[in-house]
Amino acid sequence: MSLYLCLWGLINYLKWVVVMMPLREMAVMGKTMMVLTLTGRVLHDAVSFIVFSFLDILDLVLCFAFKAADFIIEAEWKPCYCASAKEAITSSGKILVSEQGESKIVCLTSTKLRLEEISDTLYTRTSLVSEISKSTVNELKRIKVEGKSSTVTVQTSEKIKKGTMRSTLTVNSTIVEMLQGKIGGQHLHPISRWSDCDCKFCTSWTSSSKETLFVRAEGPKDKGKGDVLFIHGFISSSAFWTETLFPNFSHAAKSTYRLFAIDLLGFGRSPKPADSLYTLRDHLDMIEQSVLEPYEVKSFHIVAHSLGCILALALAVKHPGSVKSLTLLAPPYYKVPKGVLATQHVMRQVAPRRVWPLITFGASIACWYEHISRAICLVICKNHRLWEFLTKLVTRNRIKTFLIEGFCCHTHNAAWHTLHNIICGTGSKLEGYLDSVRDHLKCDVNIFHGKKDEVIPVECSYNVQHKVPRARVKVIDDEDHITIVVNRQKAFARELEEIWKRSSG
Repeated sequence: MSLYLCLWGLINYLKWVVVMMPLREMAVMGKTMMVLTLTGRVLHDAVSFIVFSFLDILDLVLCFAFKAADFIIEAEWKPCYCASAKEAITSSGKILVSEQGESKIVCLTSTKLRLEEISDTLYTRTSLVSEISKSTVNELKRIKVEGKSSTVTVQTSEKIKKGTMRSTLTVNSTIVEMLQGKIGGQHLHPISRWSDCDCKFCTSWTSSSKETLFVRAEGPKDKGKGDVLFIHGFISSSAFWTETLFPNFSHAAKSTYRLFAIDLLGFGRSPKPADSLYTLRDHLDMIEQSVLEPYEVKSFHIVAHSLGCILALALAVKHPGSVKSLTLLAPPYYKVPKGVLATQHVMRQVAPRRVWPLITFGASIACWYEHISRAICLVICKNHRLWEFLTKLVTRNRIKTFLIEGFCCHTHNAAWHTLHNIICGTGSKLEGYLDSVRDHLKCDVNIFHGKKDEVIPVECSYNVQHKVPRARVKVIDDEDHITIVVNRQKAFARELEEIWKRSSG
């Protein structure tokens, strides 16, 4: 890694030196820079291959380690997605999890449990070595049969006519185990596991008779002139809004609008059921049950960040006549090439299995390695109070600790399933949501993106604008995925007030 960084630094230095050189020397220097750049890329790819090949093995080892620990501590085996996707339900109903790349449920018992999105990325994450080997073999096969395509087509057509080709229905064993309890009317693991934090803050939802989201509400007690729903991003919490924007809204805004900031299901102080698959429907239902219904919200503005943008779009499409404005910060909308499975494409865009930049390395571990990410949650999330204390001690309270709270206060089960079922699983649905916003919604659409955002590229915001031409895109210089709000809360609060005023007029 350090060698790669040295090469990168040398390249930047040479770029500066080029300005001071004659043309002949500049040509030589240009070739040198090209060689160094190529060398850096090759080195980066080689290091990435070695690191992620090791992580593939480590994840397998941790799989057995966690199974043993789960059995010893909780006296039962806990399901994981390492099992092959070949087990079917025969006693509790028919569940179709994957058919030719699409995921859905086709039949259930009378309990009518409805799950519409179970991303195939949960159980089809090939190792790096296996993926490279498979792509190499496929390329060799393609070259070998390139001249025989017509014959293959005829044979395939004959097989279809004879009825010899059948679609393959596959069910992942983990999904089977997690759903069987729900279908039977039981909750397998409603309370957090031993590897999750059991402090009062993280488990406060267990003492409530109603399993609703934690909602921070401010503004007039009765119905104001408008309501605003704030939806945070991945591994975050309502504090992302309440500690930044809420104190900076004008008195007029606070007396006019009811402000609702929520902790999403599985995050912050909201419920973290261990038997949930955290699908899009689960998240939307909880938002409706926790905010829209109890507070009798009929028309509202939505402000959403990162992953929250997906939920905001889905909610807007579900309530087309109620949404007055959509404000999206760093929406994760990746264009999917034709013929490519959307879920897998998005996963590789979000987590490309590269060691640099570090944020990409972290996203790759969180997305590709179920057991390594659980081990990280065990170290960080279960001990979040210790990390908060050490951070305050070292920085002398100079760092915003609410960000650490949002980053640490979740369970692995919630983060793992939300990442795959929402960010990856909606890859094929976002285009339809945006089409609906463009054609059927009249609400104002505004998009903000930090120019230095290394989590979600700025192109994603322009992709949204391409689908919804009326959307306004504002790229903020010198800001990234988090500082787009945290470093400019006063300015952003004023911008939001202008948006709401314009949309309500």
